[in-house]
Amino acid sequence: MKKFIQHRGIVRHTGGGRIVVCIEQQSACSACHARSACLASDKKEKLIEVKGESRQFAPGEEVMVVAQSSSGMQAVALAFAVPFVLVVAAVFIGARLSGGDDGIGGLAGLAVLAVYYALLYAFREKIGQRFSFSVAKLEAGSQLDTAAY
Repeated sequence: MKKFIQHRGIVRHTGGGRIVVCIEQQSACSACHARSACLASDKKEKLIEVKGESRQFAPGEEVMVVAQSSSGMQAVALAFAVPFVLVVAAVFIGARLSGGDDGIGGLAGLAVLAVYYALLYAFREKIGQRFSFSVAKLEAGSQLDTAAY
């Protein structure tokens, strides 16, 4: 059974077979009624570019952005888990090869991290093809339209 991640968003731009949707990323406490008192609330706007039939959507229209939850896990792995393992391994290997110099180990970890993120950036188009988003119109009753793009 496939599970999906859904976020409400507002269409910012359309055209060229692409739809740019702005979603609000909120921490769990940002919807709390006491958020102004505790200063722990966090709210950010994210722009998501979705390939699809842009003529069916208009700027300012509220839509639902949908992605498979497995895509979210892959993104977390690429952004956090893989670099963590690489940095830890590089620090230990660098320190071991330098005769116990922690500075060399630290520099090795930073170098590996820089190379890893440079490779992610260089292959961003290819990696982006693995993460597919779709956009669905919201009906008056806030139910998803059956046709997602």
